[in-house]
Amino acid sequence: MTAPSPATPGRWLPEPEAFRLLASYELPVIPHRLAASPDEAAAAAQELGFPVVLKIVSPDIIHKSDVGGVVLNVPTPSDARTAFTRIRESATRHMPNAVVDGVVVARMAAPGTEVILGMLRDPQFGPAVMAGLGGVFVELYQDVVFRLPPLTPPEARAMLMELKAAPLLTGYRGQPPRDLDALATCASVVARIAAEHPEILEMDLNPVLAYERGCLIVDAKILVR
Repeated sequence: MTAPSPATPGRWLPEPEAFRLLASYELPVIPHRLAASPDEAAAAAQELGFPVVLKIVSPDIIHKSDVGGVVLNVPTPSDARTAFTRIRESATRHMPNAVVDGVVVARMAAPGTEVILGMLRDPQFGPAVMAGLGGVFVELYQDVVFRLPPLTPPEARAMLMELKAAPLLTGYRGQPPRDLDALATCASVVARIAAEHPEILEMDLNPVLAYERGCLIVDAKILVR
């Protein structure tokens, strides 16, 4: 999914706020903390356990990597302090007028198969739930499918199996199969959120990391009117 044009009404929720909404529906969100200073970033990293990732939190900065707003594999409290300062300085340099709420510190997730789950709300037809191959591949391959809510877990599982990349989830060339039931549950909850929150215009959970057991939402963008 892409960022809306300046004419699009609405605002992007800060990522911690988006995570809170998802967690309130018992969706599996990456452990994280919001830090407002280098010392808070170091303390959060120590609490979460290393390595960690630091990401800028700003409603004005949607594509964080484009402004140097992401630092991965931070190994120590001292490095967390340095990464916090570097992120803030880089964001100011690229977007000096952006409102910055702080920096989110999150535990580095174990590698998994990257999936995108989301929702788009059409003014005429209402919300449509989307699933596809995630990470950088979503725009490259455009391997996505849509369904209208309500969406049961069995229906969501069938939706995932329509993807061209479905073999990556069911076990490809000796790789273990991923937890389709966990992904299907997440997709059905996204449909429920869309139905219960008409103020949400767009939801982009990318990547959702699929594992042999369970899945984990690592990044979340939610646009509200």
